[in-house]
Amino acid sequence: MAAEQTRPITGSGLAPAFDAVRVRLGLVVALFAVAAVGWWWLVDQMRGMDEGPWTALGTFGWFLGVWVVMMAAMMFPSVAPTVALYSRMTKTRMRFAPAAFTAGYLLTWAAAGVVAWVIAHVTSGVFGDALAWENAGRAVAGTTIIVAAVYELTPLKDVCLGKCRSPLGFLLGSWRDGVLGGLRMGAKNGAWCVGCCWALMAALFALGVMSILWMAVVAGLIAIEKTLPWRRTATYATAAILLALGVLVLIFPGLFMPSASTPPTIGGM
Repeated sequence: MAAEQTRPITGSGLAPAFDAVRVRLGLVVALFAVAAVGWWWLVDQMRGMDEGPWTALGTFGWFLGVWVVMMAAMMFPSVAPTVALYSRMTKTRMRFAPAAFTAGYLLTWAAAGVVAWVIAHVTSGVFGDALAWENAGRAVAGTTIIVAAVYELTPLKDVCLGKCRSPLGFLLGSWRDGVLGGLRMGAKNGAWCVGCCWALMAALFALGVMSILWMAVVAGLIAIEKTLPWRRTATYATAAILLALGVLVLIFPGLFMPSASTPPTIGGM
């Protein structure tokens, strides 16, 4: 594996990735630009679609398209340092390797979206009105968010977050040459990211997956956990925020329902 840098890449934690950001600033700016375009598109497309907790996911094709854009908008800022570090470690002739790495990352999140859509629609088909908001829906939403808070403090979350916050170790331990190798490495990095963030995404579904506000909140929590130096503080703060939201949903469910909206059914069309 040839290195493009003029000095060895060393360090632990996030330091090598942040160093790579300075070297690959153009690539990082491009990823942030794609994320910004994604946010702009989502704001336009989702206007008037927020029906509160358990907002209907729509048809499979429509949801998958929106989900991929959503993941690019929410995740590219926090994964940009890892992509920059990967780009710095590749050979100069591998022009498209960073794009392949990013595509692999998105592919894993697309697969996670497929799983979420299937679970939501199967659940809706099996339980129907029993999971409507006025029935068990609010209890399921509050419980989901509380479970997400508990997951923040589990060993599995800690391991997955550690992989996301130590990109040099991840890249060295899973290196594959070539564009196809970059695709595989990106997919693997995405898998660790899914393991780190799936509970936060479940909380997003519970709060309203078509809500730009809750998307921004969850994206902010993800970025804080992955990029700020105070790892333990960030994790406990995220858990506390989720716990508070879960309790509020259970006690004051009306706070989370947009005015003049129809009470949603989990996974409804």
